[in-house]
Amino acid sequence: MTLKPGERIDDLHRKGRRIIQDPKRFCFGIDAVLLSAFAKAMPGERVADLGTGTGIIPILMEARYGGEQYYGLEIQEESAEMARRSVALNGLTDCIHIFTGDIKDPPSAFAAATFQVVTCNPPYMNEGGGLKNAYGPKAIARHEILVDLAGVVRQAARLLQFGGRFYLIHRPHRLVDLMCLLREYKLEPKRMRLVQASAEKEPVLVLIEAVRGGRPMVKMEPVLMIYGPDGDYTPEAWQIYYGEANQP
Repeated sequence: MTLKPGERIDDLHRKGRRIIQDPKRFCFGIDAVLLSAFAKAMPGERVADLGTGTGIIPILMEARYGGEQYYGLEIQEESAEMARRSVALNGLTDCIHIFTGDIKDPPSAFAAATFQVVTCNPPYMNEGGGLKNAYGPKAIARHEILVDLAGVVRQAARLLQFGGRFYLIHRPHRLVDLMCLLREYKLEPKRMRLVQASAEKEPVLVLIEAVRGGRPMVKMEPVLMIYGPDGDYTPEAWQIYYGEANQP
């Protein structure tokens, strides 16, 4: 695999999977890894990942669960092209398909009610002020510049079949907005898990599973701690992030 200037290949610690990244553009963080572990895909299910970036979530989910077909949608062609090369690097071109397009108006491959699973690690920040380069790759990934939370939820509801599952990760300070939007688009929250860096700190992330047309009832799962009292990864966080590697 020929790399472009500034690119590198990183090990994903699952089934030998690797990914191409460019630190000057955007590298995946622990939130994408947590979402890929929280989400579930059964054999034969079709999965759509909205705002796939360099394809980290489809690649990790395929390594964890298999699944029939994964479709990643990314608006930035440079990131989408990098994702396609990562898919080819792992020999997954038959089951992971990367498209360039807008979440608000996706390509025809993202037809209504054709997916059993939708995932999204959306931009967290809804304030665009103060950005030095509002259309830079990192700004687009982190801020609601090209799509807002309502646009993500609306598209997830459109793509899912009745009974299909929507998985996303976000910041707890947007939880009220998120719950209201999910209900508005008939996506019923069914499972939620807060993520804390350590026991003495407040939650920094929230993972949510919502079901298209589901009945009201949400299960609160135990808080996921990333670091233990010794400052090292907890055993669960280590397993999620490093998978097959043995924890020291």
